[in-house]
Amino acid sequence: MPQFLDTSIEYLKGIGPQKADTLKKELGIFTYGDLLNHFPFRYVDRSHIYKIGELKGDFAHIQVKGRFSSFTTEGEKQAKRLKALFTDGTGFMEVVWFKGINWIEKYVRPGKEYVLFGKPNEFMGKLNIVHPELEDASEFLAEGNAGFQPVYSTTEILKRKGLDSRGLMKAIKVLMNDRAFKMEEILPPDILSEFRLIDRHTAFQNIHFPTNDNDQRKAQFRLKFEELFFLQLKMLRIRGMRRKDVPGIVFSKVGHYFNTFYNEVLPFDLTNAQKRVVKEIRQDMGSGKQMNRLLQGDVGSGKTVVGFMCMLIAIDNGTQACMMAPTEILAQQHYNNIRKFAEDLGLNTALLTGSTPQKARKEMLAALENGTLHILVGTHALIEDKVKFNNLGLTIIDEQHRFGVQQRAKLWNKSLSMPHVLVMTATPIPRTLAMTVYGDLDTSIIDEMPVGRKPINTAHRYDNNRLRVFGFIEEEIAKGRQAYIVYPLIEESEKLDYKNLMDGFESVTRAFPAPKYQVSIVHGQMKPDAKEFEMQRFKRGETQIMVATTVIEVGVDVPNASVMVIESAERFGLSQLHQLRGRVGRGAEQSYCILMTSHKLSHDARKRLETMVRTTNGFEIAEVDLQLRGPGDIEGVRQSGIADLKLTDLSTDKELVTITRHSAEKLIEADMHLQLPQHRPLLHFLQSRRKDGVNWSRVS
Repeated sequence: MPQFLDTSIEYLKGIGPQKADTLKKELGIFTYGDLLNHFPFRYVDRSHIYKIGELKGDFAHIQVKGRFSSFTTEGEKQAKRLKALFTDGTGFMEVVWFKGINWIEKYVRPGKEYVLFGKPNEFMGKLNIVHPELEDASEFLAEGNAGFQPVYSTTEILKRKGLDSRGLMKAIKVLMNDRAFKMEEILPPDILSEFRLIDRHTAFQNIHFPTNDNDQRKAQFRLKFEELFFLQLKMLRIRGMRRKDVPGIVFSKVGHYFNTFYNEVLPFDLTNAQKRVVKEIRQDMGSGKQMNRLLQGDVGSGKTVVGFMCMLIAIDNGTQACMMAPTEILAQQHYNNIRKFAEDLGLNTALLTGSTPQKARKEMLAALENGTLHILVGTHALIEDKVKFNNLGLTIIDEQHRFGVQQRAKLWNKSLSMPHVLVMTATPIPRTLAMTVYGDLDTSIIDEMPVGRKPINTAHRYDNNRLRVFGFIEEEIAKGRQAYIVYPLIEESEKLDYKNLMDGFESVTRAFPAPKYQVSIVHGQMKPDAKEFEMQRFKRGETQIMVATTVIEVGVDVPNASVMVIESAERFGLSQLHQLRGRVGRGAEQSYCILMTSHKLSHDARKRLETMVRTTNGFEIAEVDLQLRGPGDIEGVRQSGIADLKLTDLSTDKELVTITRHSAEKLIEADMHLQLPQHRPLLHFLQSRRKDGVNWSRVS
């Protein structure tokens, strides 16, 4: 059976090499199996044939059966249109075509019976349908098309090749009518029974060609269950086998550096959440198995200090530690924070980025290789071949979704044995995504903010309130505070965004003139040195306002900044708005975030703004973001397997995610290697879906 599904799509009757090439390029359909997994996105009910005499203009899509009585052509060139009268004996309706007129005139005959399908309209008291679907009535009924009909996503290029939704439907019908077509069952009998799932063959038949609503729902539930179950199973097997087969360096003690830092150097009390997370990580690193743990924490929750304490455990046990961040700004911030603590303990730290001078780089790499450098912080420069550790024990990846799997794998390979891995993110992950995207990782959450942090007051203001907003900024500056004013940056329109930024900068400098006020500007087109110079001026308080693009989304830590103004806030996603808001509220004073927009807002934009004003809880914001955008647009999921989910919607199928997770956990506990006879089909299916020969299972 797998051989049949693996057959190249060009061999399907009616496809051929040319159409096959287009299917491959446009929809990624290479094989019979790919075509079967191109599911309908909706269905139309073609079971009912209406009488023209009972129709009204406010009906949804309808179909009627009858004959054309006359054809007339009106207009010329682009304005040309073909009109026809259509009757079924109970009344008349007008049918209009603006395109494909030559084909209609050539092939459609008055007096012959046809079935029309489309949306009726009422104009001047008369019914009409524009560009209906048109089929020979005898063929339509003979082919069994009267019923639930699938509608498939397609493209303009495919339509020109005859592969519109109807063309795809016919191709799938040809495939499913082949005598060799049979979808073998892959789920164990106990799971089929427990969740009352229909068999796989019936599910595929009924997802494409259901006879009624109920059949379609059962098929969809079965196939959603299957795709989630296999994703969970794959993740849990990776985690289970890694725990069993991948040894980790045993960090047997919490020694001098950790205890000295905790008892004498740490300038504040850890929250209970931070203490709990440090304990979870200590247990992992002492277990003898490689740690692969995801640390989630909202902006400002104190992840960096937890990461540093874990580094100290590694150093206490005779190994080195490193931290990789996606941008130079964020790497610099982490380095500054870590170096402050490390110097008090007599530990050597270094920062390695693309901007590191050659001489400093050479000295740094020598110290790293001979073991006198304890902690290395950097960007993707850490994975360069010349970077060699003496004994790497702990790797921390910050905002890991911005790195590819192969990039991260290069870092692990710099150690003689597999280093422990801690993945940190300040982007809160909805529970359903955490169970799927990061299902192979153990998870820790810092769900408590440090004592003294005040919630940021967030307000939505329209552009016509700008003078009042500037007045508020003036009041905050008079108190000794500072402000950010951020403009959107979208790659497709960098020139336009740059102009908006410069126009904004000019209006800000007019409202806040020198020498009374000093204004910094930071954007992605600046050289790193110039950018860093402006950042440091703002940090030292030499400038009161920073006008910037989203380059300051992460990595800028100025406790004195109390106002964040986000211009054109409707152009930002929720996650980005939340990250930007997190740049303020880092000191003890009350902070504010002001979302500026025009009055013209889409429904989704208004929902995003309302959510930001209502809550500062990152996990609640992440759930709304998932509902609005769907998993396919969330950063990082394309390399995780979520992009392969064709039917499941993680924002609405939360209960099913939990059910399949528990079911997969139960199966893995009983038979991790899937060796029992009833689990062999599962194993074969998982093996058949492995698209390359590289085993990334050790990479989080």
